[in-house]
Amino acid sequence: MPEEGRGRRGKPARTPLSRERVIRAAVEVADEKGSAALTMRAIAQPLGVEAMSLYHHVAGREEILDGMVDAVFGEIELPPHGTDWKSAMRRRAVSARAALLRHPWAIGLMDSRAQPGPATLRHHDAVIGALRAGGFSVPMTAHAVSLIDSYLYGFVLQEVSLPFKGGTEPAEVAGAILSGMPADAYPHLAELATEHVLRPGYDYADEFAFGLALILDALHPDGAPGT
Repeated sequence: MPEEGRGRRGKPARTPLSRERVIRAAVEVADEKGSAALTMRAIAQPLGVEAMSLYHHVAGREEILDGMVDAVFGEIELPPHGTDWKSAMRRRAVSARAALLRHPWAIGLMDSRAQPGPATLRHHDAVIGALRAGGFSVPMTAHAVSLIDSYLYGFVLQEVSLPFKGGTEPAEVAGAILSGMPADAYPHLAELATEHVLRPGYDYADEFAFGLALILDALHPDGAPGT
């Protein structure tokens, strides 16, 4: 009898291919190389199979994209029951930003899928439910979701485009730009850099928290400005 988890000749048994493994491999490829690199061959390679084998588990690239987006939504914290709407929206936005920074390819895909998966639907239902429980009307709920998500996706899109990758700190980048600028040529840029970005403890994430707080404070269930 072969050992458990080993093949008939003593070789390690290959983990059976499944839709979940295909989706997980696709996410890893996109995380490393971007969604443009998502070919069936590229997904099959780390799984140790031929591209045609994937079609036994997924219909094609569009189903893979649907599954990838659903996997990212599954990483985002759902608004806890019984939490006030503002705290729920803040926690959800912070968690969503973290997920999108892990998977920046997902920013342009999150709301684009015509076949949303269960995690996607559960996520949106929970967000809407938290606002409705907080006293938001149906139209005001739609306004709030649109406003928060526009800020969230837009901020992360800008964030992943900034030249702070590879361990480079904003202060390093700002300092290098300042050193290459003609003296007094751009006084307002220099002021912002020296009085804000180059200050000890500066963290670009604080910009996200500031804008999110501003939006949440402005929202109100009845549509009036927050107090």
